[in-house]
Amino acid sequence: MIDLHSHILPGIDDGAKTLEDSIELAKHSVANGVTHMMCTPHIHQGIFDNNVETIELSFTQLVAAVRQNNIALKLAYSCEIRITPDILTWVAHKSLPFIGEWKGKQALLLELPHSHIPPGVENLVRWLLKNNIQPIIPHPERNRDIIADYNRINMLRRIGCIFQVTAGAFIGRFNEQVQTIAERLLSENLIAYVASDMHNLHRRPNDMLACKQALTQIAGSSKAQALVYDIPFEISQNMNWQ
Repeated sequence: MIDLHSHILPGIDDGAKTLEDSIELAKHSVANGVTHMMCTPHIHQGIFDNNVETIELSFTQLVAAVRQNNIALKLAYSCEIRITPDILTWVAHKSLPFIGEWKGKQALLLELPHSHIPPGVENLVRWLLKNNIQPIIPHPERNRDIIADYNRINMLRRIGCIFQVTAGAFIGRFNEQVQTIAERLLSENLIAYVASDMHNLHRRPNDMLACKQALTQIAGSSKAQALVYDIPFEISQNMNWQ
């Protein structure tokens, strides 16, 4: 499987704290069927002020450690960027790392606050699309506005967003409401792919294998394979996997 959303890089966000943590997460992910992992640390102003330089430094350390420990995991890096007006400036300066391409556009993980869908999202999404960037909204199933009113997802879809659901949502990692929304998104064919959004071994491990099994039961093996491998491969095939 190809996992396009993880917080495995050490010491730069709320994921792995140390390189040792990262190595354990890498081993755990391989044991759960992951062969390729996108490292997507948060860029969240005032909380996780990452940039290409901080991400590359941590990524280089992890790649070396994974090779030294003979772990069969290919790595590439991007980011998960919290919505902010500064995205326009960063795009203009070509300072955002993308996770690959979607239908000819550069693909960007664009994170909404968990609490709500902020005003201005429509304008930002339309601007990104006009600038050849495809916004991918991670974990919409956990956004409280969408939990309160599922129809909000249709607004995001209508303006051109696509969606990545967290693997754990399908196995009860969060709560029943989240699982219900994930399953509805699946039934309405609104999920581009699933990813682990792995943070740690205890509360937020890599649920890709269990998710694939759940998806197979719900939607069949072909759909499950598309969501955990085929579409992630299509998006990331031109990334510099190391």
